[in-house]
This record gives sequence, C-alpha cells and structure tokens, in this order.
Amino acid sequence: MANRAKHLVFLGCGLLCAAASVFAIAGAPSAAEGPQNGPPAPPATSAPNFPVASGARLAGDAKQTRFILDLDRKIEFRAFPLADPYRVVVDIPQVDFQLAAGTGSAGRGLVKAFRYGLVMPGGSRIVFDLTGPVKIANSYVLDAANGQPPRLVLDFEEVDRTSFVQSLAPASRSESKPAISESTTATIPAVTSAALPPVAVTDARPLIVIDPGHGGIDNGTQSGDQTEKNLVLGFGLALRDRIEKSGKYRVVMTRSDDTFIPLNDRVKVARSQSAALFVSIHADALPRREGDAQGATIYTVSDKASDAEAERLAEAENKADAIAGVNLTDEPTEVADILIDLAQRETKTFSNRFARLLMDEMKTTVRMHKHPLKSAGFRVLKAPDVPSVLVEIGYVSNKGDLEHLVSESWRNKAVGSMVQAIDTFFAKRLATAGSAK
Repeated sequence: MANRAKHLVFLGCGLLCAAASVFAIAGAPSAAEGPQNGPPAPPATSAPNFPVASGARLAGDAKQTRFILDLDRKIEFRAFPLADPYRVVVDIPQVDFQLAAGTGSAGRGLVKAFRYGLVMPGGSRIVFDLTGPVKIANSYVLDAANGQPPRLVLDFEEVDRTSFVQSLAPASRSESKPAISESTTATIPAVTSAALPPVAVTDARPLIVIDPGHGGIDNGTQSGDQTEKNLVLGFGLALRDRIEKSGKYRVVMTRSDDTFIPLNDRVKVARSQSAALFVSIHADALPRREGDAQGATIYTVSDKASDAEAERLAEAENKADAIAGVNLTDEPTEVADILIDLAQRETKTFSNRFARLLMDEMKTTVRMHKHPLKSAGFRVLKAPDVPSVLVEIGYVSNKGDLEHLVSESWRNKAVGSMVQAIDTFFAKRLATAGSAK
C-alpha cells in the first residue's frame, strides 16, 4: 500500500509538471488551439494604439453565412474550427471592442451566437457557436474603400460531419494547445497570473487565494448592463483589501482585472502558492423556466451533487474553458480522481468546516439561500491539498439580489462577515494544530 501511495504521488507530480509545461507553451504563439490568459478589458483603460472594432454583424442563411467586423485598421488573424460542440475560433491581436450592447447574442444562419473579448496579453478572440459542422470557405481583411472602414470577413459554408473532421488540423483535433496567428504584429508575452513566483517561506502567515469567477471573453451570467465577471471582481478586490488590512494573512488573486483564467490554472495558483484557503466568488442566475431564487449559497466539492440546482450550476461553471474556446479533452481525469480520493479527505473536512463557519457569519448580515450549504463537482474546487469553497454571493436573475450586488454598503457587510469567518477558521485550525502537538 505504501508503494502504491508513493507511485500515485509520483504520478501526481508528473501530471503537475506536464500541466505546467503545457501552460508554458500556451503563453507563446502556436498553431494549436487557444490562448490562455488576457489583459484588462474595459475600454476606458485600453491603450490608444489598439485597433478598434466598431461594429459586427451576420448575413446569409443556413447554407452560407458571412461575418463582418468593422475595424479602424487592418489586422492579422487566424481562424480555425473546433468540434464537440461545433465552433469557429478567430484569434486576433488585442482589440478595443466598442460594439453595441448585446452584439453576438442573436445568431443567424449557421451561427447560433458569438462572443468576443481578451484572452491573453496582446491577444483577443472571437468564438462562434455553430448550428452544425461548417467549413471556413473564405477569410480575409478588406482595406478601407468607398467610405467603408477596414473589415474582417469570414464566410461559413455548411458541410457534413466527415468533411468537417477531416478539415481539422491534428492539433485542433486533440484540442490541447492554444493558437494565435504567428504573423500577428502584437507582442504576446508569456506571462500568466497562474505562473506566480513561490511565496517567501519566511512569511508564516496563512495564504488565502481569492478567485473572482469568469473574466475576459467569459462574461458569466448577465442582467442588463451588469455582468457577473465585473460584479464578482469588485467583490473579490474589496475582500482582498479587507483581508490585507488585518495584516494576519497573505492574499493572492487569481485575477485582479478583466482577464480570462482557465479553471485548472485557478487551481494551480492555489497549489503553487501552498495556499491555506481558496475562495471562489460567483453570482448565479436561474433560467426563466426554473422560477426565482435568492440569497447567497456556499458550495463545497463532491462527486455527487447535493441537488439538481447544484448539479446544473457545477455543469455550467465547468464549461468556462469551452466558452473561451479552450477544451480539455485530454485531461487525465482518471489519475486525478485517484489522487483526489487519496489526498482530499482531510481537505474536504476543512472545506466543510469553513463553509459552515462562513454560513453562520453571513446569515447575520446578508440574505442567504433557503438551502445555503450545497455541494457539487466544481473543477475549480478540486485542489486535493487546499481547503476550497465557492460562494455564490447572490442571483443576478433576482431583482432584490442584484440591487444588493451593486450596493457598496451591502458588499461591505458581506465582506466583513467573510473576514470574520476566515479569522474564526484559522483560529480553530491553529488551536487544533497546537493541541495535536
């Protein structure tokens, strides 16, 4: 048994090294699938020399569909298809998207919808969700002419599944690496928030990782002009500032701006920094057919979801990478599950303990869901050696919750209760450790 455990630990180390290697490749230009991270997105902070996209539209029918993007200058690009689900991904240099609200939410012809945003330093991306298999019949950038601006044009044509699969490049079929045009003029440094330097061992304070969900091309849920990615980032930054003010803990953010971070890399931040606690912040929304729900909910990881709503949410959150055009079909889940089963038993105990403490504190200051403690198979909570919770601070689909989520007063109260729970959690852990000695 001891030899088997050592073997599994060795496998785990190998997996982490392999993952780190792949991620290092992801920061550089490549002919494979998709870039991993991105820079700040708000137009107000965009550098003035970035190309500007001022309009986007679809034309055509279910046999042939054209996409047109209006620009203020010509750009380089790379377009490639992905399967299961059918998508086309277009990687371009960093662009200041000044498109009308709701652009891309309605499809036409072969395109169900499209989304766009920053995905890495110097790189933007457009992802098209398709009704079925297509080929990219034409793709080009037009010069400005006859009073019209430069335009990026893509023509999609319907094909059968066999033709579609044959059109995929081998690297795209495995869908394991990122891609951006090798000819792009943008400088794309191989820097990611997940590649943080090891923390100084001389600082004995517990390290807390705060993980604002979504970001960059992945908006999360949305209500009017309020997006989940912005709401949870504001909350996460306020929580970080309050924790740091106490001086008791070190804090690392998985993202501190409008950046896309793949799910596994959020976990890597916590593990590489030897974090003592991982707190992921989200704000859910229910589909209209599922009625209304309100209040904060605290999730821990489990193989079996506590209820249908928890299962739905975990499934939706676990698709974050696919939303940005990143698939993980080659992820070694079988070995990972074994490692989790061996190493996460004590971690789960601490995660559940913190979740209960957090619920007790939050219910005195903010509205809680009628079932405030739940569990499901969230990928972002699967670090086997870091106590982790995912906090849905409210429902953007609920009018009352949304009013709270945009309120600084409410946020201050919620942040205060979370900090109190953190203090209690670590006080008890230190006391337990001391008595064990």
